[in-house]
Amino acid sequence: MIDKSDILTDNFGRRHTYLRISLTERCNLRCLYCMPKEGVELTPKKYLMQSNEIIYLAKLFVKYGVNKIRLTGGEPLIRKDFPEIVRKLSQLPVDLSITTNAVIINKHLELLQECNIKTLNVSLDTLQEKRFKTITFRNNFKHVIQNIQELLKQGFNIKINVVLMKGVNDDEIIDFINFTKNRNIAFRFIEFMPFVGNKWKRDKIVSYESILNVVKNYFGEEKLIFLVNKTHDTSRNFKIKDFQGSFGIISTVTNPFCDQCNRIRLTADGKIKNCLFSSKEKDLLTALREGNPIEPIISRAILSKKLVRSGMTTSEDFENTEKHNENRSMITIGG
Repeated sequence: MIDKSDILTDNFGRRHTYLRISLTERCNLRCLYCMPKEGVELTPKKYLMQSNEIIYLAKLFVKYGVNKIRLTGGEPLIRKDFPEIVRKLSQLPVDLSITTNAVIINKHLELLQECNIKTLNVSLDTLQEKRFKTITFRNNFKHVIQNIQELLKQGFNIKINVVLMKGVNDDEIIDFINFTKNRNIAFRFIEFMPFVGNKWKRDKIVSYESILNVVKNYFGEEKLIFLVNKTHDTSRNFKIKDFQGSFGIISTVTNPFCDQCNRIRLTADGKIKNCLFSSKEKDLLTALREGNPIEPIISRAILSKKLVRSGMTTSEDFENTEKHNENRSMITIGG
């Protein structure tokens, strides 16, 4: 009998209460840092989790202590049975949220309200229409902005995720923050991270320190307000004095926050990832379909978690791209 208090606790005392579930590897955008330009080989449908399997596994994780679930993709909203999955998950005693690119979010507003989903993370890497097409290879900018405005109007808690890349969109830092002046919205600047096919180089990173320097030089250090971070927050959060919204910095590369990590991921093909950067996954879906116990597999996955970034403790380790080649591209992991 596995002790309920131990199955989600690793060897460093970190208890994993936050589960991210990828509903699909597909997306209606092709963001250059997420999807390799040549595309990816998608998992055949028969090897992907069906809706009943997603619900079963989610309930199992909740039984052992998960209290927060985030649905990701690809783009989770393009899955045809998305409404069914959301309705069933919303009945669990968890904080349920979604990461989306907001391209088709307008079709699901009533559903989200019905399921009491209040928080949405929207991926948006530019406020310039031409640049949006360059980054995403799609022409949906105006529609996405309109949808964000409608979400704010209807009272959703919106966080906008921005992957900052030097020479691509780092000249928009001030524009992003100014967007929060009269809007109750939070921008979160994410350091560019290495995954298979995204041509990561360290010199493309816009670091935590450099972002703050830009902000201080423009607004003045006296107007920068440090916000109190919640337990397990991945971002260091700030706001500008008298601005309605806020901004945060997620410094996975230059200032990792692994010591408080409480996150685990379930990929669309039913693999548990104990770390975003780990290539060592445990197969839950096959065990489920064969009628084998799931708990021992979860326990082994959690106990094998490294203290820092899948064992890449130094900058030299992390910058060695060979160490990332066995991991997946971001689109097949889930945000």
